[in-house]
Amino acid sequence: MDSNSTKSEKSTAANLLRQSLREHLETLQSLTSERLTEIEQAGDMICEALAAGNKILLCGNGGSAADAQHIAAELVGCYEKQRRSWPAISLTTDTSALTALSNDYGYEEVFARQVAGLGQRGDVLIAISTSGKSASVLKAAKKARELGCRTIALTGGGAEPLASLCDLALVVPSERTSRIQEAHITIGHLWCEMVDSMEE
Repeated sequence: MDSNSTKSEKSTAANLLRQSLREHLETLQSLTSERLTEIEQAGDMICEALAAGNKILLCGNGGSAADAQHIAAELVGCYEKQRRSWPAISLTTDTSALTALSNDYGYEEVFARQVAGLGQRGDVLIAISTSGKSASVLKAAKKARELGCRTIALTGGGAEPLASLCDLALVVPSERTSRIQEAHITIGHLWCEMVDSMEE
């Protein structure tokens, strides 16, 4: 490979990275300009539920499953300061439940069935789907509402039908899954900061 080809490849890679970082920053900036009120409202809902003795349930698939686990861990453990542990359960982590429910009821019921067993009136379900169309997440949101749980959607530009099924919807204004997921975990961290500040 000659030096000109190497330089060209490096330039192409740099342009790709520059463009992706630009998109990332623009997406996060849009949260400040377009979604701050909804982020605060959802954070208040989470804090109020925890203060009242209720718990947070979270679900999602793929990268959204990882976000659900991440946010739950920050609430049960601690985020940036030592404080009490708060009750939060990611419905994506129990492999025995996931496999048994998928086998016995079909994958679309994998989260709804757990919500039916664990959810109580006043709890909050954070339903995460970048497309807004994940059948298993939609069914979980419907079941949560039947039980009297509050519901928060974390989704992307497609949004529907998940957004309409939830009490609050955080719609990241992007169609690109990677940018949506980056915004979702940032929103999750913002909520964790709000929870950390509850005892101040």
